[in-house]
Amino acid sequence: DAAAPDDAAPNAAPDAAPDAAPRGPEPLPFPDDFLLGTATAGFQVEMGCPTLPPEECEDRHSDWYAFITSPETLGDANTHLNGDPPTFGPGFWETYESDLDLARDTLHSNGFRMGIEWSRVFPVPTDQAETLDDLRALADADAVAHYHAILAAVRARGMTPLVTVNHYTLPDWIHDAVGCHQDLAACDRRGWLDRERTVREIAKYAGFLGAEFGDQVDLWATENEPFALLLPGYLLPSAERSNPPAVSLHFDDAKVVLRALVEGHARMYDALHAADPTALVGVVYNLTPARPADPTDPLDVQAAANFFYVWNEVYMNGVGAGMLDEDLDGTAEPRPDLAGRLDFVGVNYYTRVTVDGVARSALPALSPLLTFNPLNLVLWEDYPRGLYEMIAYVNDTFGVPAIVTENGTMDPFETRASFLVRH
Repeated sequence: DAAAPDDAAPNAAPDAAPDAAPRGPEPLPFPDDFLLGTATAGFQVEMGCPTLPPEECEDRHSDWYAFITSPETLGDANTHLNGDPPTFGPGFWETYESDLDLARDTLHSNGFRMGIEWSRVFPVPTDQAETLDDLRALADADAVAHYHAILAAVRARGMTPLVTVNHYTLPDWIHDAVGCHQDLAACDRRGWLDRERTVREIAKYAGFLGAEFGDQVDLWATENEPFALLLPGYLLPSAERSNPPAVSLHFDDAKVVLRALVEGHARMYDALHAADPTALVGVVYNLTPARPADPTDPLDVQAAANFFYVWNEVYMNGVGAGMLDEDLDGTAEPRPDLAGRLDFVGVNYYTRVTVDGVARSALPALSPLLTFNPLNLVLWEDYPRGLYEMIAYVNDTFGVPAIVTENGTMDPFETRASFLVRH
């Protein structure tokens, strides 16, 4: 596959015809120390316990919980909510022992990616906390003990945990998801838009996690898919993906959030290392290669480069090189307080984008670099080589290891085992 031409049929059948030439040598087995794991996110898997009462299982202090359960957002078509309650969740908060058995015994996982929900650990504000003892006094002791038990269960099965500090959700005391959806300018708890406060408090949270769980966790990811939070939250919520506050075309607000997410990673990185100097701290990003629809058309070539820059490089250059392009215009300013804060990059890889270029930006208020025709974007392509390309991008650009933290397909007609094997 490494020698396949770039213009090969993107959806060619994975299996050669019986009379075709051999595909090459059999793949090598993974090394003994290779981590092959399963990835989860707290809000997505914890709730829906089979026997625990909802008040013991549900995380009712997060912005996402309010967003998906409040009549104001459920009744608003612009949120694109289907009404499924948290009780439809998989129930990992209760069933983690049997779920981890499945991961080890059926999937043969020796790695496990999970989150620790900020709103479970700190259901009350931490603004006045100045020391670790102050934070311990405010933390929910039962939630902390429960996460200790989950991590102990992971390690007891010979699995290495990778913990995500912030997998989208925020405590309701820092983000009023319902109020901000209704009126982003007037709501009083604006999450990442309250840049200084949220960055300060999430750094405290990360430092607490490092001190509390550092003896159980060596691999930390600060954030999950920052741009995938920004796009459906502040620019284009849709039926396919909607994140609170789910407002459309808030270009200036999106830029503030982007800066806050870059700064938030850096401050969490610093706090985790201060609490646990031996920790390895990275970020999980959905890196996406882009190709020109016509490699001989200069507009298409430039559009693909611009797309890759805005989607991938603006954030990654901020946290990896300390070069922050706040205006998304291709001009980055040096920020030494952000530079070099990557021990690894978690690569979430799904697909490649094909770009049809135009002379002017499709969204000039967001970025002059978005020179593509949005109607002609090809957003889902079965392209296994892209995983290699994004790992090489991480290695070559930032000089740090890549850990593949997510890979898979949402295509109901795709055999998921085949997809994973080919990748």
